[in-house]
Amino acid sequence: MSKIAVNELSMLLVEPSDTQQKIIVNKLKQQGLTDIVTASTMEEAKDIIGKHPRDLIASAMYFDNGTALDLLKQVRKSEYPDTPFMLVTSEVKTAHLEEFKQSGVIALLPKPFTAEHLSSAIENTIDLLSSDEMDLDYFDVKEIRVLLVDDSRLARNHIRRVLNNLGLEKVTEAIDGQQAIEYINEEMFDLVVTDFNMPEVDGRGLTKYIREQSQQSHIPVLMVTSESNESHLANIEQDGVNALCDKPFEPKFVKQVLYKLLNE
Repeated sequence: MSKIAVNELSMLLVEPSDTQQKIIVNKLKQQGLTDIVTASTMEEAKDIIGKHPRDLIASAMYFDNGTALDLLKQVRKSEYPDTPFMLVTSEVKTAHLEEFKQSGVIALLPKPFTAEHLSSAIENTIDLLSSDEMDLDYFDVKEIRVLLVDDSRLARNHIRRVLNNLGLEKVTEAIDGQQAIEYINEEMFDLVVTDFNMPEVDGRGLTKYIREQSQQSHIPVLMVTSESNESHLANIEQDGVNALCDKPFEPKFVKQVLYKLLNE
């Protein structure tokens, strides 16, 4: 399947400020994206989403009667729940952004964002909408058995979609580390993709179990995390994680990481 071109994308921009709308639309056009519909309120956005689905939605964080998270939840319940969604915000508090990271957004664009930020976000969208099957030296990518572990259903849906687009079709989902341990004791896997923050048994605990107690101690582990504490990340890597990937889960970076993990 050929990659979608930027000028083939259709986009909904939800931004309450007319000035910001004009600035963002201008930057989008500079990137080659011209099919842009704008909305100033959540009500307008919901009406457009219901009647004229778009390839991509970009939204500001705050509105008079809610937040972008409310809009995102509405999208996930709509007829097109997998529509890529990016957040444009000046919010920097991790706690306020965490729920977006867990919900499978394609990008978090800071205000003001650069051309590089925007280009990367659009590229992620194209990667998500296009199939780009990996060609591995030692594996048939369609036969690789993946265990995907995340307590967020929305995050699992997003990660599964990225993996499927790369040709990884045999994906078993676990809702937390404890369920993942049960699966590992019953089935064989070639790759584990796990979230870090989970109840009961988190990603670190799961990795330690795999390395120290399971019969599959060799399995490559890719950990997906929004954790930013460097010392904490160092501890995670010491527990046997093969690679770390930030949330949002970016297709291009994930492909590079998986090539390295699966071709070693």
